[in-house]
Amino acid sequence: MTEDEARAWVAERYGPHKEALLALYVDQLLAANLSQNLISKATEPQIWTRHILDSAQLVPFAKGATRWLDVGSGPGLPGLVTAILTAQPTLLVEPRRKRVAFLEQVKAELGLGNVQIRQANIGQIGNETFEAVTARAYASLPDTFSSTYQLTTSSTIWLLPKGKSAQRELDDARQAWQGVFHVEQSLTDKDSRIIVAQHVRPR
Repeated sequence: MTEDEARAWVAERYGPHKEALLALYVDQLLAANLSQNLISKATEPQIWTRHILDSAQLVPFAKGATRWLDVGSGPGLPGLVTAILTAQPTLLVEPRRKRVAFLEQVKAELGLGNVQIRQANIGQIGNETFEAVTARAYASLPDTFSSTYQLTTSSTIWLLPKGKSAQRELDDARQAWQGVFHVEQSLTDKDSRIIVAQHVRPR
């Protein structure tokens, strides 16, 4: 998929206003990437396919989710993208101060009142539950379940982009976790997958 096709995918499904907000986010991400390593420099020419669409494609799997959690948000991938597209309350959890400062800047400049940002490790978040959990390049699947389970309910859906390791990670996770698991093909890379998990609980 080309960059133009990725932008068209977003515009057709979510409208020109959402595409415009994401374009502003892309501009901020590229500008900030000059001074800190938010995304790989090699992926900058494919930012819409490698980062924006890669995040946006998660949204259709969680229709109806009204409270989202993004773990290890980094520069806001996928959490800022899904928050822009869904307009649902979203908590971004990121431990690194510079990343948090960038997220706060984007939130302010784009007027994202539905977004909360916390500089913390996920273990410091308590007494809250979420209907959708996302994480990209955060941890292995078993570790992701272990660190976020206390923030979920029986109906929470996990949306977890993975590379070639998706099936192996799922096999590993099944040793300690049970639930309904699907492995979906990514739109952005023939070798990438999305693990969609629901009704997750320890064995």
